[in-house]
Amino acid sequence: MNVHFIAIGGSAMHNLAIALHLKGYHVTGSDDEIFDPAKSRLQKYGLLPESFGWHPERITPDLHAVVLGMHARIDNPELLRAQELGLKIYSYPEYLYEQSRDKTRIVVGGSHGKTTTTAMILHVLAHCGIEADYMVGAQLEGFEVMVRLSHTAKVMVIEGDEYLTSPIDRRPKFHLYKPHTAIITGIEWDHINVFPTFDIYKDQFAQFINLIEPGGTLVYCNDDPVVREVAEANTRADLTKRPYDVPEHRVENGITYLGVHGGTPLRVFGRHNLLNLTAARYACNTLGVTDAQFDEAISTFGGASKRLELVKKNDTCAVYKDFAHAPSKLRATIAAMREQYPDRRLVACMELHTFSSLTAEFLRQYAGTMDKADIPFVYYSKHALQLKHLPDLDPGQVCAAFNNPAVKVFTDSAKMVEEIRRMDWHNANLLMMSSGNFDGIDFSALANTIII
Repeated sequence: MNVHFIAIGGSAMHNLAIALHLKGYHVTGSDDEIFDPAKSRLQKYGLLPESFGWHPERITPDLHAVVLGMHARIDNPELLRAQELGLKIYSYPEYLYEQSRDKTRIVVGGSHGKTTTTAMILHVLAHCGIEADYMVGAQLEGFEVMVRLSHTAKVMVIEGDEYLTSPIDRRPKFHLYKPHTAIITGIEWDHINVFPTFDIYKDQFAQFINLIEPGGTLVYCNDDPVVREVAEANTRADLTKRPYDVPEHRVENGITYLGVHGGTPLRVFGRHNLLNLTAARYACNTLGVTDAQFDEAISTFGGASKRLELVKKNDTCAVYKDFAHAPSKLRATIAAMREQYPDRRLVACMELHTFSSLTAEFLRQYAGTMDKADIPFVYYSKHALQLKHLPDLDPGQVCAAFNNPAVKVFTDSAKMVEEIRRMDWHNANLLMMSSGNFDGIDFSALANTIII
């Protein structure tokens, strides 16, 4: 099979390209710019384009498929050439579905918790010796790539993003996967540039349920009232519905245990992770994994990259980084830190980085999200606003949106770091939350300066 990638340097795209290469396909690709880690990883597998830019001469009739990334525009010269030749053009999710058409598909959807829940399922299946193909949105311990495609696996686990499919296909990605088991972890308005109202956003999940294969299973978070409403409104008699809530657990000496007495010790913590864990349990049950097998496996799960990931700790201080950026994610992550370390002061720093979070209208959704932090810092880059062609935001406007007088707003990450370094870190924790990196903060170096 000859497959060409237009915009091969994307986070998802380069992983799919590598997966197909490892499967034995002949893979080529183009992009106008490629940065690390994609650049180094493509180079490692001999897939890095010899030169950057778009080269329509690379689009030839002998291609069996062209995969189009979101980074490409609708007037991309390679895309136009592929259309002219009548080649089969796939979006990223379309091609994943084609690769998994004959497999049992588990698709994890939701506004938050997708990556961790998907990672938990994969960890348990690997522990139980169940081979699975997958697509997940973060690098996982023990997994070489973020996408695996094989000739032999009978199961595929997919993290189902609700963002758009491609420049020429405006459907949400998770509408293309047709799951046998679907999970909805939570519904909270996001991607305001694509879904201008909450009702439009919510309807994408209602459609997702209707796309479950006949006789399939819906696993949904009963703890989330919006998810519960959407799930219960669906009247398909052929679906098995499995609502889930927070399981019984306890926290002792900084360790979370499943169960009230005895129980399974966990390496992860937080109410949101316990919900994710239960969703993963129910999904694994559909593949024949028993609760005892699940508990044994999940006890060794250390979390997905940047999802409440421990950077460094000693006996009186811990530094964590987290991908949290949406309002629900901030609430859940801060609450998890507060529950796990109830006697320590919590310094929580978050970066407004996404299009939605930097939009004045959406900012109001952050009201009260950092109230459980003792010292809440918010950072955003004026340059990021310019790159996204958004109006300027005033720090006072941002502070007012959080509706918390303790919130301190920074537009210079160096000044925020300087203030962090001056603090007393005895019996205190630092939590850094962003889908970016606070304009280049080295989290490990910062941790080393406050934890001696």
